[in-house]
Amino acid sequence: MSEETTTTIPSLEDWQHWALVMARANQMIMEAWADNLAQGKSMPGFGLPVAHATNDPMAWMTAGADAWSKGMEAWSQMLGQYTAAGEQKDRRFSSPEWRESPIFDTVRQSYLAISDKLLGTVEDLDGIDDEARDRLRFATKGFVEAMSPANFMATNPDVMKRTVETKGENLLSGLKNMLGDITRGQVTQSPEGAFELGRNLATTPGKVIYETKLFQLIQYDPTTDEVLETPLVIFPPWINRFYILDLTPEKSFVKWTVDQGVTLFMVSWKSADESIRDIGMDDYVAAQEEAVDVIRDLLGVDKVHTIGYCVAGTTMAATLAYLAGKGEADKVASATFFTAQVDFEDPGDLKMFVGDDTLATLKQLTAETGVLDGRVMAATFNLLRGKDLIWNYVVNNYLMGNDPTPFDLLHWNGDVTNLPGEWHRDYLERLYRQNLMMTPGALSVKGVPIDLGSIETPAYIQAGREDHIAPAPSVWKLTRVLKGPKRFILAGSGHIAGVVNPPAANKYQYWTSDEPATTLQEFIAYSTEHKGSWWPDWIQWLNGQGHGKVKATGARVPGKGKLKPIEDAPGRYVRTR
Repeated sequence: MSEETTTTIPSLEDWQHWALVMARANQMIMEAWADNLAQGKSMPGFGLPVAHATNDPMAWMTAGADAWSKGMEAWSQMLGQYTAAGEQKDRRFSSPEWRESPIFDTVRQSYLAISDKLLGTVEDLDGIDDEARDRLRFATKGFVEAMSPANFMATNPDVMKRTVETKGENLLSGLKNMLGDITRGQVTQSPEGAFELGRNLATTPGKVIYETKLFQLIQYDPTTDEVLETPLVIFPPWINRFYILDLTPEKSFVKWTVDQGVTLFMVSWKSADESIRDIGMDDYVAAQEEAVDVIRDLLGVDKVHTIGYCVAGTTMAATLAYLAGKGEADKVASATFFTAQVDFEDPGDLKMFVGDDTLATLKQLTAETGVLDGRVMAATFNLLRGKDLIWNYVVNNYLMGNDPTPFDLLHWNGDVTNLPGEWHRDYLERLYRQNLMMTPGALSVKGVPIDLGSIETPAYIQAGREDHIAPAPSVWKLTRVLKGPKRFILAGSGHIAGVVNPPAANKYQYWTSDEPATTLQEFIAYSTEHKGSWWPDWIQWLNGQGHGKVKATGARVPGKGKLKPIEDAPGRYVRTR
């Protein structure tokens, strides 16, 4: 028996509603154009191939329509060329409609088959070197992620269903979200106003007790009666805000460390402006030494423990070599490296962004002010995980019309930091491209040749197994460079979650080994897996560095020593964009 098919004809009320939706959408677009034109700007092209910058709305719309039609034509051609792929887990296609509807199931399987084919072709190509293959692999991965049918309204059943249910209101909300992001210059990953420094982020009590034009030094209030005699200072990356280590209290490495009986200091770098446009490696190394000397003088101690995270770990290695070169290595009792590289022979996907074209673009972007807008770096890091950090929000924010879910880590991820332009290019050129840190004497700091082989400071080296910014094999090379006693641990997860993994969360795992190993693969083969956080392993190592405890009184309390409080933590530098 055949089933009768019925067609529902939209009512006059439905047509009026959709007409209103389109009118409101046009109004929002035109208002955005007007705002940009009033400021003397062109309408942003959303990455569309407009031949020349223009303020003509029709030219912009024509370019967009052309790009859309060509993309859909190419997409349609590819869909017919390959058989469907096997079942794959992919949260982009988690809704039942992707499998229950024959049309969307075909789209999904065809897309996955095409993706596999394209990515496989990169691996099968002959006659190209490893560097060219890496670039092609990265570009192909970005292409297949961008072309996912989940990213388009017409090929995403969730979006189509939502559009029908809300009568297009989701598209208006999404358009509003998109225009707001265009104005801000970055994708919103956590809703504005959900988090505030000092209220529900970076709340560990402390005082700013010292500052320069480049950094503020925060001292945290002790929470134990006794503390380690040797204090600890953390050097966070200057490309991010320090409070990645002081998120909500239950995730805070800062709070946890203070609670373990450590007198803790934090360097908070200033987001670059024209007043510090000309600083470079010498200045960052000098700042690290200055922080160590200020703490030594304040507490009357000979030595200070140090932590360097990511790029600040790289410069901390330079600082240690600089101190060794002038006979002052004893200022530092130990050095802990969080996901830090010194050998940039194989630095991971970030090497895709250090070519001649990139450096030329960075020079243009900083020509006027000498400062690189932090949104440029944020976009770069987002591209490394485009599926999760870009397209996920395109679908949720723009197509579904939702606001993103509040998430402290993603709030931090969007809290960008400006960089001194010349120093950023110099870092990419001399370290990433030329790998000069690995050649003794190839770099000098304040006239002192840098030789990483001279570093005998005890070191704790942490790497992330899934780190896409500082790959574990690259971080491992620190063990082959440093000459002093060292402990290496491999943590589960990546560049952030692999570090920010509090014991109470009982997440992930880490691996340790006391067997000698010359490669990361050997280390893994000999290693023992431990469930949960590596933080307790680190604090046990720190406590074992041979120093006693003292009462948490006097200068151990912020403001009770010779340096008086400037302001409460987290300070104004971390709040300044």
